[in-house]
Amino acid sequence: MRIASFLTPDNRPAFGPVRDGQVQAVTNHPDLRAALAAGGEFETGPAYDLSDITLLPPVTNPDKIICIGLNYLTHIKETGRDRPSHPPIFTRYPSSLTGHGQPLVRPAISDWFDFEGELAVIIGASGRNIAEADAMQHVAGYTCFNDGSIRDFQRHTSQFWPGKNFDASGSMGPWLVTADEIPDPTTLTMETRLNGAVMQSTPISDLAFTIPQLIAYVSTITRLLPGDVIATGTPGGVGLFREPKLFMQPGDTIEVEIPGIGTLTNPVAAEA
Repeated sequence: MRIASFLTPDNRPAFGPVRDGQVQAVTNHPDLRAALAAGGEFETGPAYDLSDITLLPPVTNPDKIICIGLNYLTHIKETGRDRPSHPPIFTRYPSSLTGHGQPLVRPAISDWFDFEGELAVIIGASGRNIAEADAMQHVAGYTCFNDGSIRDFQRHTSQFWPGKNFDASGSMGPWLVTADEIPDPTTLTMETRLNGAVMQSTPISDLAFTIPQLIAYVSTITRLLPGDVIATGTPGGVGLFREPKLFMQPGDTIEVEIPGIGTLTNPVAAEA
């Protein structure tokens, strides 16, 4: 099942299953996070054409957005760093993300606006100290993620947070695809395109830390809750390590495609 969060034509927030070019609004839960916490049983009401709505990040109000750095072997290689012994972690705020079709905003203070295509895992069942063998039972589904990065701010200190949390600098979507439709996400591939040109292309199996390992590690630190997001990292090919460097510019279009999930597409706009 595909589940999208959106604004109705009269600007009301809603969410629901996507079928045949339409999305049906769920009536018995206020948002997807609440629905996941309640077990995911839906009662649906009015249907809307996808062309008439504004898509939002699939989970609009996650308790946590956990991002993993240096988690593809190709990306580790291009950075010149050693393979980490533990997953490098930083966090993003919901305000830093926008939905499919909405502009990624390049801040006025920097033109080092980089793309990072990723697979994101959405947690469905809460847990603490989750064993690797049990980890996939806690997954509600998957979505595409663009960890848009303001590289000069990311490099101000050893902490990545400043370069990862500018408003509307990243995106997630277009929807959540439930885990039953993707029994093994490592069989998927991911491609990032800037104005149609392929920037990143990789099998998900290139992950240095697997999804069960990430869930086990993160849940050792903090209780994972329904609706939490784990962005699993980006592969090689980011703009920072190209020669010459290649960053997103206002007027560009960036796409992150994972067959079986969909294509997350965003125009790039200058900060007003």
